[in-house]
Amino acid sequence: MAADIKNYLKEKEKRQKNQDDYKKKIRKHKLTIVYRVLLAAAALGAALALVVVQAKRHIYTGYDTLSSVNRETSSDAIDVRLKNGILTYSKDGAHCTDAKGNVKWNQTYVIQDVKLATCGSVAAIGSYNGREIYVQNTEKQLGTITTTMPIRNITVADTGRVTATLADTDATWIMTYEADGSNSYTGQAHMNDGGYPISISLSPSGELLAVSYLYVDAGVVKSNVVFYNFGPVGANQSDYMVSAYTYSDLVVPKVQFMNNDTAFAAGDSRLMIFSGSQKPVTIGEYLYDDEIQSVFYSEKYVGLVFLSDQAETKYRMDVYNASAVKVGSYYFDVDYTDIFFEEDAMVIYNESECQIFTTEGVEKYRGNFGKSVRLMLSAGGSYKYYLVTDNTIDTIQLK
Repeated sequence: MAADIKNYLKEKEKRQKNQDDYKKKIRKHKLTIVYRVLLAAAALGAALALVVVQAKRHIYTGYDTLSSVNRETSSDAIDVRLKNGILTYSKDGAHCTDAKGNVKWNQTYVIQDVKLATCGSVAAIGSYNGREIYVQNTEKQLGTITTTMPIRNITVADTGRVTATLADTDATWIMTYEADGSNSYTGQAHMNDGGYPISISLSPSGELLAVSYLYVDAGVVKSNVVFYNFGPVGANQSDYMVSAYTYSDLVVPKVQFMNNDTAFAAGDSRLMIFSGSQKPVTIGEYLYDDEIQSVFYSEKYVGLVFLSDQAETKYRMDVYNASAVKVGSYYFDVDYTDIFFEEDAMVIYNESECQIFTTEGVEKYRGNFGKSVRLMLSAGGSYKYYLVTDNTIDTIQLK
């Protein structure tokens, strides 16, 4: 009996040891799998990091033409970007095509002095001193607005809302319309009190309006940058005005919304950046001794071009982000006809050559097109672009 119990205990101990050994093997196997997965993930992460670093350091020296489609346009027409579409306009009319050359809409008119405003995928076309504004996006025509007074300036939101400054006998009226032509908001500006509106800009949503007014006070030229809110917050304010800023001895010929929360105002020697989706406030100001040659912007950045302060280059561009932080200064030689931001890169080009910088200051590309280019626009990132010429739309990939 004692022997049986002893044998039983030995067998039990043996089984327990076998179970413990089995559990240890299972744990070891699981740990081995975890280590392999972590090692593979680390290797993949290192490979991806290497690819990213190489991509950032890669310098493009040429390009491949991936496709080309024919187009027809007159020599006096002007091409502009309308998101991923191409808006072509002249004194006789306008039309919009996609990158495959398909005409999405066509508008005929006779306008001697075209006033054009774009925002995202929407464009508004009016006539200086005329009384009609045509509103359309990349897909279709949205409506026609008829004003009761001559048009001086227009701005458009991505919603199709349009604000126009209109000339009256003794005042300039600021009118806001929906794309169907209905009048939404009415205001007016007098030279002897509010000043003359020289620049206007709607936010993409159409809820905020920025206006730069110019006036003379005791022989001193001054500018007011005023923000209006057409939403519930502005409804509780006089004339929808929610914030205003005065600048002495400064002309501010351009105000512009970058996105729904950020706007900038550029004077001849100063940049002001504002933030706020309801009551915009100043978040940054920069003064310059050099004269601003031109201004370019995107949803994320605003760039000011100056003549270069270095003998070996022609131009300098100072770039700021939407937080009013200076990203950097970039020197280039291309006698540009246009500059646009693509993600974190600046594309500088004219009809025959192109130069591309990243915001980190890396020159990614400089070369000749080998053709006369009217317009260049992004074809979806990864350094792929559309080149619009008189006769074709070419899709190219830098290499």
